[in-house]
Amino acid sequence: MAVDPLRPGDPEAVGEFRIVGRLGQGGQGIVYLGESPGSGQAAVKVMTGGIDRAFARELAAARMVDEFCTARVLVADLDHDPPYVAAEYIDGPALATAGPVRGAALTRLAIGTVTALAAIHRAGVVHRDFKPGNVLLGPDGPRVIDFGIARLVDATATQGASSGTPPYMSPEQLSGDTVGPAADMFAWGSTMTFAATGEPPFGRDTFAAVAYRILHGEPSLGGLPEPLRGIVARCLAKDPAARPGARTVLLELLGEPPDPAGAGAAPAPESRAPDGSRGTPEGHAPADSVAGALASEARDTTGDQAGGAGPAGD
Repeated sequence: MAVDPLRPGDPEAVGEFRIVGRLGQGGQGIVYLGESPGSGQAAVKVMTGGIDRAFARELAAARMVDEFCTARVLVADLDHDPPYVAAEYIDGPALATAGPVRGAALTRLAIGTVTALAAIHRAGVVHRDFKPGNVLLGPDGPRVIDFGIARLVDATATQGASSGTPPYMSPEQLSGDTVGPAADMFAWGSTMTFAATGEPPFGRDTFAAVAYRILHGEPSLGGLPEPLRGIVARCLAKDPAARPGARTVLLELLGEPPDPAGAGAAPAPESRAPDGSRGTPEGHAPADSVAGALASEARDTTGDQAGGAGPAGD
């Protein structure tokens, strides 16, 4: 994503950060490119809406995930006027704009992203909107961003209205059923199909058509090579209990025997989603995240296919 010039009325500084450009604007605020002697470059999200309990929980979620796999939170000052959160600036495009990935690069992408999901799930978080736009191809490897609808669920499950992006949503998300780590594995399988073929496995036309195919149809895996093809096919099982977990997939990609304890990604006992945690009626992710969501706001002005020069991609 290109850095746009500042506009009249934009701040010269926010907290410790000197503001040097705009990355984008969304429903909850404006994302700026900032610079600080202590923190370097950062995506600085200045909040224009209210801060609710769900936002504070998402901030906690972002900070619980291992820093190597996401855009780490540098500074968060919710008492500042206006409140702001600054996250690591990732200099790289979103997978959504990168074009088909082949050979060893595809294997590296698969290993890097499923490692990130394993870390996210280990932290007790379900991402709920894993997709090509939320994978940044940084210089040091892929980063998974946008915890806008991620939930602290003690690695178990939540239940509520569907949330996510339709071509990458799991059957249980579309049905409003219990959603746990297995939903992220379904989205990972769909994203790997997109990475290899340029198309998600259930298409991307109307919401109704895509939803019907996800619920009742078979995925189109195109030229996805083995052994990734077989792994992805299992991740796209309609039954969440039939999908492998992130750790199991990682071991298989590395050629190691699967871990019997992590062989499945079945949801654990149900818990209720926190107040204010439900998605939008049509199943699109609200742009209200923390580390990754800084760029989700930036992406709101460029659409799902826009790339990202910082924590970006939708």
